[in-house]
Amino acid sequence: MLSQLMWLFGFFALVLVSVFWINRAVQLFDRLIGDGQTALVFLEFSALGLPRLITTVLPIATFAAAVYVTNRLNNESELTVMMSTGTSPWRLARPVGVFGLISALMMSVLSHILVPAASEQLTQREAEISRNITSRLLTEGTFLSPTPGVTFYTRAIDEDGVLQDVFLADRRTPNERVIYTAAEAYLVRNADGTALIMVDGLAQRLATTDNRLSTAKFQDFSFDISPMMSGEDQIAPSLPFLRTGELLQNWEGIARALGTTPGAVAEEVHSRFARATFCLVTALIGFATLLVGGYSRFGAWREVVIAFLLLIALDGMRSPLSTPVLDNPRMWPILYAPSVLGLTLTGVLLWLASGGSARLRRMRGGMA
Repeated sequence: MLSQLMWLFGFFALVLVSVFWINRAVQLFDRLIGDGQTALVFLEFSALGLPRLITTVLPIATFAAAVYVTNRLNNESELTVMMSTGTSPWRLARPVGVFGLISALMMSVLSHILVPAASEQLTQREAEISRNITSRLLTEGTFLSPTPGVTFYTRAIDEDGVLQDVFLADRRTPNERVIYTAAEAYLVRNADGTALIMVDGLAQRLATTDNRLSTAKFQDFSFDISPMMSGEDQIAPSLPFLRTGELLQNWEGIARALGTTPGAVAEEVHSRFARATFCLVTALIGFATLLVGGYSRFGAWREVVIAFLLLIALDGMRSPLSTPVLDNPRMWPILYAPSVLGLTLTGVLLWLASGGSARLRRMRGGMA
């Protein structure tokens, strides 16, 4: 049973990751390729975004595998045969529990190690690309704003990198507006920085204090764009970038260093543990709900719907429970409430499947 669960889990995880990745990749492709980035940059960004994407689909894949395998065993009467030979629902739940623990271990590796590392690297690369003025300027037929107060446009870009019909508006200086137009332009890098060399153009300067306009034609003009590329090489540390071991040490100190609150630190670290425990719950909830329904010629669609609704209800509890923890870090135990409630509900369902309801009715009859 465990091998079937693992095979189906891999299949559902692959399908779900592919669906979510394609949806995200379309937007990412348009943004990166449209900004002049290469396909390698697109693949790099896609790979760095996969760990967080997998954490989203992992509980769903775990639940789907547990429900599918249980439903198939139920339809083939294998569960009925095993229970008729004396195998209790608690014994049948053991491989599902092991499967849930394996899924929880995968989630732990992702949440505590891979996601923080990938998020930091992804943010670092995004900052580097945002400072890459060449990629931001080399876009045909689009008005761009590479930095506040500057608007750039070029009609076309030749194969040799020559920019045709260039428009550049500079509004960074107070009480002054300058517009440059040129037939051609080049991006030139040197030791001092990067410059935009405009050829055969016109400069128009408007002084807003007295609305005086002055114009000047030029054969070639150099516009320094190095200030647009300024920025720190390293990004500021953030909570999602820190390893779990660091977050467990000193909430007050970490909050002061990052400019946040101890509640945010507590919510971040314990939500990582809560995500892992929730994977165990999703596997057991799907199995126990279908086991209670038993065998039916009409299928177990009703139990599948009930199990899915239970999963939605438990998952929907996680987000509202974060607010009290953000306000008071001592409230962190409530982040595990969905998992505790799910495990309790699983115990009740397995008890009912093992004949608990019949024993309860007999007890009530004896008391009457």
